[in-house]
Amino acid sequence: MDPSQQSSGAPTLSPEVIAFAGRMYDAARAGDVAVFEQALPAGLPANMTNEKGDTLLMLAAYHGHAELVKLLIEHGADPNRVNDRGQSPLAGAVFKKEDAVIEALVEGGADPDYGKPTAMECIALFQQEDVWKAKFEAAPGRGKGKPPSPTL
Repeated sequence: MDPSQQSSGAPTLSPEVIAFAGRMYDAARAGDVAVFEQALPAGLPANMTNEKGDTLLMLAAYHGHAELVKLLIEHGADPNRVNDRGQSPLAGAVFKKEDAVIEALVEGGADPDYGKPTAMECIALFQQEDVWKAKFEAAPGRGKGKPPSPTL
């Protein structure tokens, strides 16, 4: 059997599918809401994840696109899904000081105690407690995030 045809357990993706996924990740980084207003209702998975475990929501949040963050959450994106490094979209938004994104994530159910480091830890680390601590303590999603699975 040709080694390139052996199954590694993962589905083989065509170059077209890989290129499409790349365009979606780029659109999330760019905050291209119009692309997602069409793609999400047409069946694009809201929790689509790249090779680093970053979801579309993580990319949109990290790059400061609050309107896209809201749209993705409305279409089922999990605001508590962490990437392969255990980072949450909310902690990323705190790190980048993206206030509108932080608001959208908290309103969308993000748990400030989730991920490593947590967003609560990040506000202390980046001296933003005066701005966010009370809001995070009252967050509707607090305590609803699933604990991260242990790393083997």
